[in-house]
Amino acid sequence: MSSIPFERYDEEFLSLTEQVTSKIRALDPATTTGSNAPATAAADLKMAHNLLLQADDLLKQMGLEARGAEDAVVKRDLLGKVRVCKTRLANLRDDYEAAKTQLERSALGLSNDMESNGSRSSSARGGSKERLLSNTDALHAQSETLANARSVMAETESVAMEITEELGRHRETISSAHGRVRQVTGMTNRARRIVQNMSRREVQQKLILYGVGGSLLWCFCF
Repeated sequence: MSSIPFERYDEEFLSLTEQVTSKIRALDPATTTGSNAPATAAADLKMAHNLLLQADDLLKQMGLEARGAEDAVVKRDLLGKVRVCKTRLANLRDDYEAAKTQLERSALGLSNDMESNGSRSSSARGGSKERLLSNTDALHAQSETLANARSVMAETESVAMEITEELGRHRETISSAHGRVRQVTGMTNRARRIVQNMSRREVQQKLILYGVGGSLLWCFCF
């Protein structure tokens, strides 16, 4: 049986990611037409960013809830769901960064066109645009690198938790085996003492019999 709080977190996470997907789709240039399109796109971009932050916080709660499960099977299943959610969130971050970059490119292109119509220094502004686009691409690449690093760290953390659990189970098995060995050793020592006591009694009984027999023989002879 899965954790009820985890199920609620999972449902809320699914709702947040669906909203992020909807906002990112709304940033498609084909759907953002009209005089108020830039303002609408900026609002959608900001909302998508806020939703991603909420999803990230919720994912951390899901990880804590999964690691706190007492049943090993349930814990493994919940951690698997957390890994899937982390992958989905990383993909949404990539989609968000791509949409943000395209929106910035579009804004720069519109601004550049407007300025070029009223000025003869279009070549200089074109150079500024290229530099801005280059910087934007570099920032996008850095964002992707950070997102991939976060995904790898999350995966490494999950693997480390599973290894720790496996080592804990092995430790319990070894401790149980040591306990049984000590128990068997104690029984063996008790059995050895019993055998030694029986041997001593047998020797004593033989000595007594030999003494009685010798006494009878001496009395018979004399």
